[in-house]
Amino acid sequence: MRRALGALGVAAVVGAGVLTAATPGAAGVPARPKPTVVLVHGAFEDASAWAPVTRRLLAEHYPVLVPAVPLRGVAADVASLRGVLDSVPGPKILVGHSYGGLLISELAGTTADVKALVYAAAFIPQAGETAGQLNSQFPGSLLGPSTTHAVGPELFVNQASYPALFAAGLPPLDTAVAAAGQRPILAAAFDEQIASTAPAGIPKYALVATRDQAIPPAAERFEARRAQAAVTEVDSPHAIATAAPTAVVDVIHRASR
Repeated sequence: MRRALGALGVAAVVGAGVLTAATPGAAGVPARPKPTVVLVHGAFEDASAWAPVTRRLLAEHYPVLVPAVPLRGVAADVASLRGVLDSVPGPKILVGHSYGGLLISELAGTTADVKALVYAAAFIPQAGETAGQLNSQFPGSLLGPSTTHAVGPELFVNQASYPALFAAGLPPLDTAVAAAGQRPILAAAFDEQIASTAPAGIPKYALVATRDQAIPPAAERFEARRAQAAVTEVDSPHAIATAAPTAVVDVIHRASR
């Protein structure tokens, strides 16, 4: 849920046909093309939140897609992203941060060639659940009426609350800039039920941010174990792509293999 500053102020899009990325093969065995890594951001942020991870993946010649999420609700956002993913040929790894975990879970069942799901400080829902329900079943989240405000149907995080919620320990000026430029989400999105559980046959990986104060770490652990995901715990606030990009990329490597 954090908008990271950096050179990537807009979505980084590298089509699968643009880079001829491949993993090394044994002697006499053709190299296997690397999957396209699709990075799905969460609420209160945009694609630039993934910038530190995107830079590392591009440097390793992964095809990368970082689509803009409309943040208009789960069904609307899934429909928008499905159209984008349908244009990407070949194997894909879907990586979701926070609210983005809801979206990749639904997309996994209707998108061709999804090889793995990576949840980075993210919700891992089952059919019929809501983000609000998942976030309230364990203590530890600061997200609520005292840290947010509505402008019409849209929800914003109070700028003074942003550092503690998402970015504790990160540079104060960068965090203040991210808070000032946050993207709102429809408040109703947190009460929208998920239509489907991610298919059991797709491998799942989860990064638990142990200093997360937006989604309780206990909730992240519970949902990851329930989904039978391989769990990696990281000393990080909610903005894990900014605070611990190397750890996120390491898990994407595992998912790619």
